[in-house]
Order: sequence, then structure tokens, then C-alpha cells
Amino acid sequence: MSHLFAPLRLRSLDLTHRILVSPMCQYSCADGFSTDWHLVHLGSRAVGGAALVFTEATAVSADGRISPQDLGIYDDRHVEGLARIARFVQGQGSAAGIQLAHAGRKASTPRPWESGGRAILPADGGWEPLGPTGAAFVEGYPVPRAATVAELAAVVASFRTAALRARAAGFDVVEIHAAHGYLLHEFLSPLVNTRTDAYGGSYDHRVRLCLEVVEAVRSVWPAELPLFVRLSCTDWAPGGWDVEQSVELARRLGERGVDLVDCSSGGAVPDAKIPVGPGYQVPFAERLRREAGLATGAVGMITEPAQADAIVRGGQADCVLLARELLRDPYWPLHAAQALGQVVPWPPQYVRAAPPGTPAR
Repeated sequence: MSHLFAPLRLRSLDLTHRILVSPMCQYSCADGFSTDWHLVHLGSRAVGGAALVFTEATAVSADGRISPQDLGIYDDRHVEGLARIARFVQGQGSAAGIQLAHAGRKASTPRPWESGGRAILPADGGWEPLGPTGAAFVEGYPVPRAATVAELAAVVASFRTAALRARAAGFDVVEIHAAHGYLLHEFLSPLVNTRTDAYGGSYDHRVRLCLEVVEAVRSVWPAELPLFVRLSCTDWAPGGWDVEQSVELARRLGERGVDLVDCSSGGAVPDAKIPVGPGYQVPFAERLRREAGLATGAVGMITEPAQADAIVRGGQADCVLLARELLRDPYWPLHAAQALGQVVPWPPQYVRAAPPGTPAR
């Protein structure tokens, strides 16, 4: 029996197996509204057999977008389009998830294929980003405004309101984005957060904003539905956020009703030395799972069915989240089942292309 295709229960949600679609920015919106591109992009991965399909990082405020083309959930009018996506994904037998995010000092930049890594000025449709301090990510990026305590309270409230909209749209899972050098991660990292008030300095102060956001979201997200957090488990830089701090944060997240930590890394500082290779981030998921006693998801260059199965089989993580491999092959879960000798249902429209003996959904 393949462990990768064993069911996974999180609160009242039963996932049919352990292959999840990681959030992947598409930079294809206007004013935060989802489009047919999102329906097809996310819907294709549900048709391809993923157990849970996450939207891309979805901004909880207009100034929390990475680019002007980011997906948003900061307006009640965004709900209708997102609900259409959630219904389609669920109609294919997958669960629908949404990642709630604030880009912090990495906001107001162009799409990657339009000379990313620089500032979009307000005169050109950009805005002044919000950060822990007034330091830019790197030269050429926008210079942020150091957030006041009142502005941080507004950020927390925007996550709370976004979670209410996410439920109105019918999503099954919310994930809070606290990774990749965006706002919540910026506050966690001592390399970025050099504040001296109640939101900076000591460990307890640096994790305060993340915990406040989690508490606010959990307070309105239904008790029967799971809540994820994506963490960068290390900055890959001396003196930065590291896996020991992540373990302690994971313990505190579990106490506040988080069900799974999605374990990524990096993004806080531009000069990090990251040893990229197959499964290079899996040890973080394994350590948080073992030491914090919380379910974890593994990410990062997971490309082969046997590799993914070994991660779950060996207790390194409870599930895997794939991104680039699912861009290359939206039907990877169906193909992985075949490779691992599992019989899983294909969409009835596609069953003629399935291996002999495969049932339709």
C-alpha cells in the first residue's frame, strides 16, 4: 500500500490522499479579481487528481499585493469569482484551499516577466509598501514605510476579514502565509525586524504579529475546518531565523489551533546561500513534525512518485505540496498512482485514457 495515497484527516476534512497543490502566483488579475485563467489553472489540477488545491498567495489588502496583478480577497466583490473556483475544484473531488497573504516590503513590484525586482512607483500604479522598518529588500526594490502599531492592528483585522470572505466563498482550508520574506516572515526574522517596540527585538516580540494573525483567523474560521501556516523554517543566513526558532513557533501555533505547518525556507534576505537540490527542505518538515508534535507538509523539488511516497512513508511529513512539477504535469497525481501501483478514479471524461481497470469518478 502506498503511504502517499493513504487518506489524511484534518479536523472534519478528509483528504483522499497526501498530494496537495502548493500556492503558485499567477500575476493575472486586475484589481484583485480572479479570472478564467485562475479557474482553468486551479481547476486543471483538481481534474488531475490533487487532494487539495490551493490558490496563489491572495492579498488581504490592496497594499499587500506583490504586484498590481495579484489575486485579492480584500473586497466583498472578490468572493463571487473565488466561489466559482472553489465549487469547481470541489466538484472534481478535491478540497479547495486559499492562502492569505500580505507582501510587506516586497509589495508594489512588477510581474516577474516584466522586469521584476524593482519598484513600481505610485505614479505608475504602484504604492508605498508596509514593512517592519523603512529598509528595502534590496536596492531597487520599493522603500517601505515602517508600520505603526495601529497599522499592524489593521493588518491583523484584514486577515480576519479575509478569512470570513474565504468561508463565504466556500473554501475548505485557509493557509496563512508567513514565509518567503513577506510581511509576517519579515517580522519573524531578526535580519529584517530591527524594531525596538513590542513587535521587535526579543523572540516573543518578533513572533507576536504572526500569532496575532493566527488567533484572529482561527477566531472566525470554523472550528471543524483546518488551518495551515506556511513558514520559512530558515533564512539560510547567519544570525537569521532558523529551524530551532521555527520549532518553537510551531508549538505555539499548535496551541492556537493551527493544524499543519507547510515547511518552506528562505526569502527574507537577498544574499542567502540556499543548497537547492531534490527534497532539500524536507528535513524541516521532519523536524517540526517530530519536535513540535504538529502535522507538516513537505515542499521543494519533489518530482518523483517514489520520492514523495518515501517522505510520507518515513514519517518526514504528513503530505507533500507540489508546484513546478504540477505546472509541468497537471495530472501528476494520477500518473503517480499508476507508478505506485494504486488504483484511483480518473474523471469519467478521461477514463478512456486511463490504465486498464481504472474506475471513473
